[in-house]
Amino acid sequence: MVDPHIPDDVQADALDRVTRASLRTLPDGLAELVARHLVAAAALLPEDPALALAHTQAAARRAGRVAVVREAVGVAAYAVGDFRTALSELRAAARISGSNEYLPMMADCERGLGHPEKALDLAGSPEAATLDRAGKVELLIVAAGARRDLGQGEAAVLTLQVPALKSRAQGEWLARLRYAYADALLGVGRTAEARTWFARAADVDPEGSTDAAERLDELDGVTFDELDVTPDDAPDGADHGGDAPDEAAREG
Repeated sequence: MVDPHIPDDVQADALDRVTRASLRTLPDGLAELVARHLVAAAALLPEDPALALAHTQAAARRAGRVAVVREAVGVAAYAVGDFRTALSELRAAARISGSNEYLPMMADCERGLGHPEKALDLAGSPEAATLDRAGKVELLIVAAGARRDLGQGEAAVLTLQVPALKSRAQGEWLARLRYAYADALLGVGRTAEARTWFARAADVDPEGSTDAAERLDELDGVTFDELDVTPDDAPDGADHGGDAPDEAAREG
C-alpha cells in the first residue's frame, strides 16, 4: 500500500503536545513522520475523511502499538462510515491505553453495524461510570439513539430525561444533550415540548455546534428564500422612483 503524500508545509510540531509526547517511544525520524501523517489527517478530516483515513493508516503501519495512532485510525474510519474498522481500532486503542474515553464512539459504531443491543450493553457497562461528564452525556445520547433504533421512542425520551438537562454549566455537551432530548421528543410527536428544548439547546450553543436554531425555525414555519436579484433584473419601478419595496423584499 502506497503512503499518501504529505504536503511540505505539514510539520510535526503542529501536533499537540500530549500526542507528540506519546510518540517518544519511537525513533526520532519515525516519530516525526508519524506525527506529520497525524497532522495531515487532522487537517483533512472535515473535508476529505477518506484521505485522512489513509494518512492515519500510514501512521499505524509504523506505530501500531501507540494508542493515539490507533485512535486516529478509528476516528477517521468512523468519519467515513467504516464502523467495523472504527470499532476494531478503537478497541485496540482502549486496550493499549487502558482508557474508556472511546466508549461512546464504540457504542455508536455498534449502532452503525446494526447492533443497538450491543450499544446499550456498552452504555450500561461498569466502564461507562468512569467517563467524565461530557463522555457520560455522549454515551447517553448514543443509548437514546439505540432505543430509537429498536422502535422504543418513549424509552429514548426517558433515557435523556436527566437532571443535567437543566444544568447552568457551559459546554458543548449541554447543547448536544438538549438537542438530542428535543429530537427524541419530536420523534414521539411531542412537538411543543420539542420546540422548548430546541430553543434551550440554541441558547447554550453560540458556536452552532448543533443546528438547533435551524430546527427551531423549521418548527416555527420560518423559511428564507434566497433571492438572486441584481439591479438589472429589478422589475420596472423598483429603484427608479416606483413604489417602495415592501418589508419582505427589503430583507431579501
